[in-house]
Parts: sequence; C-alpha cells; structure tokens
Amino acid sequence: MKPLVQAIFISHGGGPLPLLGDPAHTEMVSCLQGIAAGMPQPEAILMVSAHWEEAVAAVTAQGNPALIYDYHGFPPESYEIQYPCAGLPSLAREVHQLLQKHGIAARLDEERGLDHGVFVPLKIMYPEADIPCVQLSLVNTLDPAQHIAIGRALKSLGERNVLVIGSGFSFHNMRAFFAPDDEGSSRLNHAFEDWLVQVCSSEAYTEEIRSRLLIGWAEAPGARFCHPREEHLLPLHVCYGVAQRPCSEVFRINIMNKASSLYVW
Repeated sequence: MKPLVQAIFISHGGGPLPLLGDPAHTEMVSCLQGIAAGMPQPEAILMVSAHWEEAVAAVTAQGNPALIYDYHGFPPESYEIQYPCAGLPSLAREVHQLLQKHGIAARLDEERGLDHGVFVPLKIMYPEADIPCVQLSLVNTLDPAQHIAIGRALKSLGERNVLVIGSGFSFHNMRAFFAPDDEGSSRLNHAFEDWLVQVCSSEAYTEEIRSRLLIGWAEAPGARFCHPREEHLLPLHVCYGVAQRPCSEVFRINIMNKASSLYVW
C-alpha cells in the first residue's frame, strides 16, 4: 500500500490558463495529473491558496462552496468553469479548533467560495470533483514563521487521509512574466529555484536549520526578484509545517517560460 501523502506545494500557473489549453502550462498540467495519479486518493483536501489573505486565519465552512472567478481579461469560457466539489464543515471546524488550540487566531467563514488558486489545480488533479474541499487563508502579516506554525498546528491532519495542498507559485514576479527573458533574470530565477529545492529536499539539514532557512527565505539568492511580494511562496511554509521533514519528491518544470517547482511530502 502506498504511504499517505501529507502535503503538496504546487505552482498553480497563471489564472485559468492551465484549463484553456495554454501551451506554456503543458508541463504543469501533466505534472499535476501525474502527482494525483501516483498517490492514494485523499478523503478530503485542505487547500491553502495564495489568493486569500485575512487578518486571522480563516476557514471556509459551508457545505456547497461557490467559485470565485478572481481574474480579469480572460475569454468568456473562463467565467463558466465549474468545479462542484462539496465543502466539509466538520473538517473546517476541526481546522479552526486545532489552530486555536495552538494559540493561532482563527475564524470560520460560512460565505466565501473557492478562488482560482483552488479550483483550477483541483480540476486538473481531481476532475470528478468528488473529494470534499476546505480552503484556509493566509494571514495578511505574511510572516513566514507564522505560516510554518499554522502548518505545525495542523500536523495531525496530514497523519490521516486529509491532503494539505499549498497552492502558490515558486516564481511570482508578474512584471518578469511579460518582459523579454534575459541572462540576468534567468540567472536569478534559477538561483532561487536551486536554493529552494536544496532547502526543501536535503536530508543534510536538521529541521531547526531548514525552518530557519525558510523563515529567512528573503536572504536567498534571487529571492526578491522571484517574489517581490511573498504571498505565492507562503503556502509552501504551511506545507512544510505540516510535514516537518525533507520533501520526498521534487518536480522541476517550466511554467510560462520560468523555472518553477512543486514539492511532495
């Protein structure tokens, strides 16, 4: 029997483009499909998306979440995408209780739906929409230590058949996506990717050192070029907090002409 996967950090691409046949997302779509096919199907999913920030950690708690088309300027079909997965209020309450138990301020949100950082990758990984899904927000302090602590508080979820997915992007410089590629930007992109892969996967680090490096991620080579603002990296910190060990698999791929990566724990 294959072991349970505790957490996955995914680079989720640009808006709805992965669902529209965009060739710059071909590797990403194939990678996500392969990851999902290669592991046991979870009973439920807790999704941490880069596209939701709140003053305290918020958890979707409705049984039938709507979709939030939180992107602009795409073809009409982008706003007709459906992903009718169920919510799971019992899991939302458990997440809320675990966070509070560990001294992390949290609240339940019975109104918010699922943003594109949730439904776009899930439609690729689990197209039948038959796995209940709950979404957890980032905290708008964007403090990396706080997001590792959120993951640690949720560690018991990863020890069951609940999959925690951090949905962000290992590279997220919007200006660079649309600028001509040059040697300098490519060097910074690859330097940060190399650093991130090393930190997340190396068994040479103690977890104290790995945690310290992830907290101090902005000191890494190319860090602020790849992440002028860190919201797309912080779902990785939550995933690491859940697992508290080196990742078991790394996938290095190209998305929108940028070196990107995904991590499985």
